[in-house]
Amino acid sequence: MTSSTAPTAPVPAPTDADRAAAFPALATEHAHGDRMIAMLTVDRLEAWSHDGEPGQHWALQGWAGGDLQRVWLRSEGEREDGRLASGDIEALYGRSVAAWWDMVVGVRHDIGPGPRRDWAALGVQGVSPYKFEVEATAYLGENGRSAARFGAEYDVLLTNRLILQPSIEAELRDRRDTSADLAAGVSTVEAGLRLRYEIVRRFAPYVGVVHERRTHADGADSRETRVVGGIRLWF
Repeated sequence: MTSSTAPTAPVPAPTDADRAAAFPALATEHAHGDRMIAMLTVDRLEAWSHDGEPGQHWALQGWAGGDLQRVWLRSEGEREDGRLASGDIEALYGRSVAAWWDMVVGVRHDIGPGPRRDWAALGVQGVSPYKFEVEATAYLGENGRSAARFGAEYDVLLTNRLILQPSIEAELRDRRDTSADLAAGVSTVEAGLRLRYEIVRRFAPYVGVVHERRTHADGADSRETRVVGGIRLWF
């Protein structure tokens, strides 16, 4: 003997009221790029002592805007033996050109000893495959001067909070700069390895080692390896 499991009455077709109940309209809708947000990240705020002379380094960037268009502020520089050795401030307009990539255009102002030069800036920044964070910017200054800066870094998660970060940065110039004591071509190359511990995501102390090679205006090379300690934070 078999029993039938067929329904005694057919399932009614869904009505407009049923569909409205299943898929209610969102109370608030935002198009991508419309919401205004801002962030400031201090990537490096570090100190060291080399041959008895103290030094400090900063590198930060902040932005305000939406998903597609942003205003960027970037700054980087060094103090040596209590004096400002070099530094710059950049104000840039950024536009998303691909997933994870922005094109930026704006101005850079050099601070520190020597001429206070101004540059026009054009570059790209973003996250490449395998999650390398990349910045590449070209600069055009007065009297036809030109320069370029390239930087890349990568986060290796040893644990959820312990992160090892290798990095490399290089600067190029089209001509010798006696006021900054830099040669034409690849004037500086810096490679670093920093280990940070994120006590909270917004605050992470770190230690590391940095090796720098600098080519001076007279063509001589100097190399320096230093142990650094600092903090990384964002707001």
